Amino acid sequence: MSQVLSFSGAIPSFQMNAVRAAIRLLALMIFLGILVLFVMMPTNTYKKKWFEVVATTDSTYFGRQGATILIYTFPVLFSAVLGCAYLHLGKKLNNNISKSSPKDRLAVLKRPVLVKGPLGIVSMIEMLFLVMFIALLVWSIYTYLRTGFQGIEDKAAKKGEKLWVSKLGAAALRLALTGNIALAFLFFPVARGSSILPLIGLTSEASIKYHIWLGHTCLTLFTTHGVCFIIRWIAKDSIWKQIREWDRTGVSILAGEISLLGGLVMWVTTFPRIRRKKFELFFYTHYLYIIFMLFFILHVGITYAFISLPSFYLFLVDRYLRFLQSQRRVRLISARVLPCETVELNFSKTPGLQYSPMSILFVNLPSVSKLQWHPFTVTSNSNLEQDKLSVTIKGDGSWSKKLYQMLSSSSSVDHLEASIEGPYGPVSTNFLGHDTLVMVSGGSGITPFISVIRELIFSSSVLKIKTPKILLISSFKSSSDLTMLDLILPISGGPLDLSGLRLQVEAYVTREKEPATENVKPLQALWFKPKATDAPASAILGPNSWLWLGAVISSSFVIFLVLMGLLTRYYIYPIDHNTGLDYPTSAQAAFNILLMCVSIAITASGAVLWNKKQNTMEARQVQNMEGSSAYGSPASFYNSDKELESLPRQSLIQSTKVLYGKRPDLKRILFDCKGKNVGVLASGPKKMRHEVATICSSGLADNLHFESISFSW
Repeated sequence: MSQVLSFSGAIPSFQMNAVRAAIRLLALMIFLGILVLFVMMPTNTYKKKWFEVVATTDSTYFGRQGATILIYTFPVLFSAVLGCAYLHLGKKLNNNISKSSPKDRLAVLKRPVLVKGPLGIVSMIEMLFLVMFIALLVWSIYTYLRTGFQGIEDKAAKKGEKLWVSKLGAAALRLALTGNIALAFLFFPVARGSSILPLIGLTSEASIKYHIWLGHTCLTLFTTHGVCFIIRWIAKDSIWKQIREWDRTGVSILAGEISLLGGLVMWVTTFPRIRRKKFELFFYTHYLYIIFMLFFILHVGITYAFISLPSFYLFLVDRYLRFLQSQRRVRLISARVLPCETVELNFSKTPGLQYSPMSILFVNLPSVSKLQWHPFTVTSNSNLEQDKLSVTIKGDGSWSKKLYQMLSSSSSVDHLEASIEGPYGPVSTNFLGHDTLVMVSGGSGITPFISVIRELIFSSSVLKIKTPKILLISSFKSSSDLTMLDLILPISGGPLDLSGLRLQVEAYVTREKEPATENVKPLQALWFKPKATDAPASAILGPNSWLWLGAVISSSFVIFLVLMGLLTRYYIYPIDHNTGLDYPTSAQAAFNILLMCVSIAITASGAVLWNKKQNTMEARQVQNMEGSSAYGSPASFYNSDKELESLPRQSLIQSTKVLYGKRPDLKRILFDCKGKNVGVLASGPKKMRHEVATICSSGLADNLHFESISFSW
């Protein structure tokens, strides 16, 4: 099996590029086909011609939902499998790094066109997709209402209803149908290990804002749908009868009310004022998505639900794999406690666990909180540090402050239990494609750039590849925060040659006019005792994780179809005969949901168990990291008079300039950057990122290519 899943090893690079281009073209064609379906759904052509073909499908194995699965569900899951093959080939290409990185052809479209406002920083390509999506929603609402109001006067007269009551009911139904379009895309951004998002150059952590936009749109339409029906029922004096109705073979109103109630509770906690001040409330209420989706499916029936289920199906696969990974206890080998209330945690990992710079790791420490999971930027580099995975945690919230107090206290902590999910990050990066790389950070926003610099150190010192000129501009509140610069260089591994790395660091201390000389706290290193139950972090699906993910998606879907076919043919069909009048709609939906979950659990668990043997072998090869002899006490930028331990650190300190009592003049610095292609990365406070985006989008410098790094989990 492992030989089968590594088929791309012998394929030349140009052939892999050709295959990847073909896969991307095929995925684009599928996407356009799905888009055409959504455009046609509100029209009379779809209702009177296309839908009749779907509705008259009479399969004894798949029932009426068979055609819906084939038209709406299969293409999306097939695209996800194609994406897995595409990403696997891309991973093989990245392992054979050439001497230059291909230039980003979409760089112009990635420039910000909107900076301030409720949407945050929006690039040109994001704006194009946003305009297309809004156009689709407007078209759908307009066409649904136009077709829904045709002949409504006669229908109202036959029912004995007032015309406005009939129109209100028709409008309410059409609003829900439009909301289903937003629901169909809602779960794509929150599948952290998605194979769909990378096809269009996105990552899950950078796509959270799309999930927020889609969630607001979806619940606005669904809430309006519910309110309109309540008004209609009041006008007809039938509200108490309607709100309790659970139709045996039709639409269940009560199930829809439960679904909407769960959605409203989630929605209220997403607004910034509540989410920022009560993050735990926001986090835990989001588990109501189970109630929301379950009762939505019971409300509309499984046949119609398959239109919006593909993204939810992929989310379930991702969520279950994350659950399996989170059950493992990972070996935490050491920690560094910085005087700026910052902690670096170092986990042991297997060499097979590879990740990209700017990746995110979700961490759970039961001794701090048994339930809470928090995302942190990975600062280590899997090429330079093959046996270590590091994250840096700034003491800003209650959880991180409790961790810092625990590790910085006089009482020694000899062991910390830990579980992780991830890492998750960009599939590939384009740092080598720039002439100059400018990284602007504020406070703990420096952490994503540490992994970027280490990647460039690897390219320069090990691969002997020419790297771009690097300018790191970091702003800190106090001089104690300068110790975060100590994290730039790895503290383990062989000697590094930084002679080919053109790195310049400008650090600004904004609230102090001179270096602090009193109450200087030393950097503290802690080592933890291992437990037999702790294991190095490893890839849940092994080194060929993308191929395994494709196998899980495809095989689980096949098993689901087989189980659904058997259930329909030998249990439901003998009772109902595809009439939809005899077998309860909600029971059929519940059975399908159960079979879907069982299929995903069987295949995902099997894939994890198959790869567990390989992960165990790698874990045995990882030697126990020995104490302070490997890590030492690195030279600190906080006190540059300290004796320098190594030439790399001496070189780094010499390339660092610290300025007190002032802020960086970002406009001058960026406009002074030379080169045809200057990459600009910004990470930190929202105001700072907006300032950098405004400068890059001003049109005064065509060579600036901006990318904002914001993690809004």
